[in-house]
Formats: sequence, structure tokens, C-alpha cells
Amino acid sequence: MIQAKGYAAQDAETDLAAWDFERREVGPHDVQLEILYCGVCHSDLHQIKNDWFPGVFPMVPGHEIVGRVIKVGDHVKKFKKYDLAGVGCMVDSCQTCENCKQGLEQYCLEGSTQTYNNKGRDGVPTYGGYSNNIVVREEFVLHISDKLPLAATAPLLCAGITTYSPLRHWKVGKGHKLAVLGLGGLGHMGVKFGVAFGAEVTVLSTSASKEEAAKALGAHHFVVTSDPAQVDAVRGSFDFILDTVSAEHDMDMYLSLLRTSGTQICVGVPSQPYAIQPFSLLGGRKSIAGSGIGGIAETQEMLDFCAEHNIVSDIEVIDIKDITASYARMLKGDVRYRFVIDMTTL
Repeated sequence: MIQAKGYAAQDAETDLAAWDFERREVGPHDVQLEILYCGVCHSDLHQIKNDWFPGVFPMVPGHEIVGRVIKVGDHVKKFKKYDLAGVGCMVDSCQTCENCKQGLEQYCLEGSTQTYNNKGRDGVPTYGGYSNNIVVREEFVLHISDKLPLAATAPLLCAGITTYSPLRHWKVGKGHKLAVLGLGGLGHMGVKFGVAFGAEVTVLSTSASKEEAAKALGAHHFVVTSDPAQVDAVRGSFDFILDTVSAEHDMDMYLSLLRTSGTQICVGVPSQPYAIQPFSLLGGRKSIAGSGIGGIAETQEMLDFCAEHNIVSDIEVIDIKDITASYARMLKGDVRYRFVIDMTTL
């Protein structure tokens, strides 16, 4: 076994703290990374607090992992020692079901193995990127370009692909009016991709203070959703709303902003179920859809697109000892737009 150290929550009631554990030895098809940076996702906090479902403890969060290859198995062909590489939200799938064969491993019919807070196909708990190393099968490791700053690339492994994948799936681009609801870790990436794909992008936010930041990211318009006059002015305007909000919000009001046959794409995950009036859907043949991350091939496509177009996340690099304070700031929206842990501080 490989010795590892990281930060873990021992249960849902305790803060993260230093914890030593073991990774499996590198097998013939495995890649071992020295983790250099790990992004902090809102879902990390949800999961250590059991907001969505009972967790697997001790829990080492982190699924926005970038680093350097330090060892490869004898049969590994796509990576070599010292390559830059990344690991996102999943580390395994059955590889044989209909979805996996289509490159949709994230929707594996047998269930994909999550990078943390899960058990692998061998029954052993998975531990994430708030740690100094990780061992992953080659098929779930991604190439990272040296053209982009490594720390700012880390959040692309979740925030990036979570927004890229639905915009690509619904073919959002030139001629479309896209609203991005929420300007946080997901939302700011939605703006960047929407603009890069050629859509006319509007940011919807309850906070007027975010307008300047939204425009700096490339948004063409900004609507303060707590202002009834501004909301009325854009009713029936949008082809798509990319909904990144992970707190309760008025779905009926936002559905009213869609054009006939428009779609609200939900990528944020509130703790409570959505409340929706049926007529909000029937009154314009409107749709609510959901989207998770992308498959491995699409995630690599996204990383390559970002390298070509110089797109990364806006980040604040933190020391791992400040993770609990950073969670508190994240809940207040006091980060633009993603915390990333410098793992040399472990």
C-alpha cells in the first residue's frame, strides 16, 4: 500500500483535520499523481455535512485535482512519468454498459465510482484530492496542458465540465440568448463558455454589486432579479437558462423568463426539492432539464478547448489549514470564484 496524507472529516459533525491513510499500490493499468492543487467545490461541503445522503467516513473531499505523474503501471500507454495530469469527479465505471460505450461514463448504468465519498468496485472507500497523492486507472486520468496556469486549471475538472457539458449538449451558441443564473464557481464558468460559444449572455443575480464583475467576465447584460422592473423587462426573453444556484429559489419566476419552448438547465443542487407550478411549464411548452458532469472524452475536449482559448477559472489559492474558514466564506459568497488548495501546504 502507498502511504498518503490528507485532510478528512471523521464524521458529519466535525471539521476537516489532518489524517494519514493508505492508497492502493499502482497496478498495471494505474497512474499515480502527486497532487499539486485541488479545487474546493460547494459539493465538498454538502457531502461532509451529509446534506444530500449519508456519507462514507472518514471522508477526504476533493474532485478538482491537478498534479504530476510520479508512477505508471506496466500497461499504461497514455501517460508517462512527469506528465501534467488531472482527475475529476469520477475514477471508475463499468466501461461496458450502453452509456459507458457512448462516452457517458458519468451516467454509467451500474453507477460510476466517485472520486470520494464512495466505494470502488472493489468495495474499498475512495478518498479525494485534499491529499498529497492519488492512484487512478488510466482511463479516468486527463491530460493537462502546460499552456495554462495549473492552479486555475483545477476547477475546470468540475466547475468547468459541469457548465461546458450542458451548453454543448443543447448546442448553445450563436443566435441564442443564454441567461446564467448565479455568478459563483459554476456561474462564472457558464458565462465564459457561453460567450466563447457565441451566445448572447445575460447574468441573473440577486446582487446588484456583481454587475461589474459579470461584465468583466464577458457577459453582455445583467439583470437584478430582486428588481421587479428589471425582471418584467426580460420575461419571455431567453432560449436557455443555465441554473447554477444550489440554494432554494423561485423556479416559477425564472421559468417565466424563457421563450416558448425554452429550457432551464439545472446544474446546481439545492438541498431541498424544487417547487414548480405545472402551468409554468404548460404555458409555453417549457422544459426543466438537469445535467451532471461530462464523460472522460468530453472532459478532455473541454480541457483542450480551454487551452486553445485561454480559459481558466478565477481563483483564490489557499493554505489547507484555512479550509474550514474558506467553507464559511464560500457560504457567504465571499470568493471570486473558486478556492484552490495549494497542496504543498499540507
